[in-house]
Amino acid sequence: MYDDMINEMEKELKKSGISRRDALKLLGVGGAFFLTKDELNAASKLQASDVKAKIVIVGGGLAGISTAARLTSSLSSPDITIIEPNSKSVTYQPGNTFIGAGIYSKEDVIYETKNFIPSGVNFIADKAVDFDPINNNLTISSGEKISYDYLIVTAGVVLDFAKIKGLEEIGDIYTAKDSAKLNQIFKNSGASSIYNVDGAVITWENMQKTMENAKNGQKQNAIFSHPDTAIKCGGAPKKIMYLMNARLNEVSKKARENVDMTFYANSSKMFSVKEYEEAIIKQYKERNMNYNLNHNLIEVNLKEKTATFDKFWDVKGEYDPDIEEYTMIKKHKFVEVPYDFLHISPPMKAAPEIGDSEIGSARGWVPVNKETLQHVKYPNIFSLGDIAAVPLGKTGGSVRKQYKVVVENIISLMEGKELEAKYGGYTVCPIITDIGKVMLAEFDYTMKPTPSFPLDPTQERYIWWLLKYYILKPMTQYGMLSGKA
Repeated sequence: MYDDMINEMEKELKKSGISRRDALKLLGVGGAFFLTKDELNAASKLQASDVKAKIVIVGGGLAGISTAARLTSSLSSPDITIIEPNSKSVTYQPGNTFIGAGIYSKEDVIYETKNFIPSGVNFIADKAVDFDPINNNLTISSGEKISYDYLIVTAGVVLDFAKIKGLEEIGDIYTAKDSAKLNQIFKNSGASSIYNVDGAVITWENMQKTMENAKNGQKQNAIFSHPDTAIKCGGAPKKIMYLMNARLNEVSKKARENVDMTFYANSSKMFSVKEYEEAIIKQYKERNMNYNLNHNLIEVNLKEKTATFDKFWDVKGEYDPDIEEYTMIKKHKFVEVPYDFLHISPPMKAAPEIGDSEIGSARGWVPVNKETLQHVKYPNIFSLGDIAAVPLGKTGGSVRKQYKVVVENIISLMEGKELEAKYGGYTVCPIITDIGKVMLAEFDYTMKPTPSFPLDPTQERYIWWLLKYYILKPMTQYGMLSGKA
């Protein structure tokens, strides 16, 4: 099937006047997300360095495993240890959106971490709970101290449901982990979240109930939230809304008309890049999908099925003649919204044992130089993925660029050379706008579109659906997790 989909993508590229050869040139070997498996195996012949050091990686998800795999290929005598407590940490998280819309099942995204540990890498199934960067060691929950020469932090994020009143009992949970408590609390509430695998299953159950009620003539209110923190895959809350719209239209035009759909964004924008925001707003209008900006979800009453938002805006205060500006005063109003279907994008944070430690920061994330990904205080520490404090980069597509930068720079540091590899902020968000259509939003620190192909990046295309639905999962499994893509 993989090769069949590559051929299908080739056909779609040719329709746009792009050959496979040109596509590979545009993407480069590292970004060639539709290489065949044989090509993939030959794609990244790295010249091994003879330098030796003990490298510890905290976090065994996509970022951690990809980094370990590439380091293994880049060092002639690697000494690498991964510390990760979750046996399913490499689960394909982008697939949660498809689970929430009934396109994937839970089994389609579950990967066992043990199957992707690179040969020769030491794996500790435990959690790092204390950090002593001055003495180059950390402590795991068993009490054992682990020393290192170089530390790479790739521990991802925590879903902070406790920050929302009414959901405190859910507490801190992770995306790629079963959660019986979440299942129990969300059961029959109409609320859910695709940011947890079990939550994505509940999302599809709730969506089906809403579709059935709408089909039977009942008016339904579906609302979707976006929080006041940085989140992984910022486009996901919109993707599930687009997919619900598509599913309702599959039932009937009348069913879709019976559901009022509204997106509540904490931001003052629908997307951070102007060109993509304009495209999204146009798509929303065409699909009769509503949105409200500057609304932060602060409370959910699961029994009464209401969601309360903090609506905020700025007004002019007193005029300051010295700086010739008005002071701005933030105003707030609580808005209670009844719902039948509620999708929650929870606030997110670094795990407290990392964010509150010596290697963390005031905001919790691991502070690094946004280009070299080296810690701002401790030069032998690097961080990448969702937990790194960079302006952009909480996507798997970002990790695909970041892990190569970290590997190149950490080896340069070991060899006493300058850190020349730079992460330019590349982020890719395949925004699913319909079943069979995707807008491939690519951008970087310039906050301008940076398309990999000479195609209008604001257009929804079938070819990007093929990429999202068929190619990215095996590319992650056979490419990134092997350190080659």
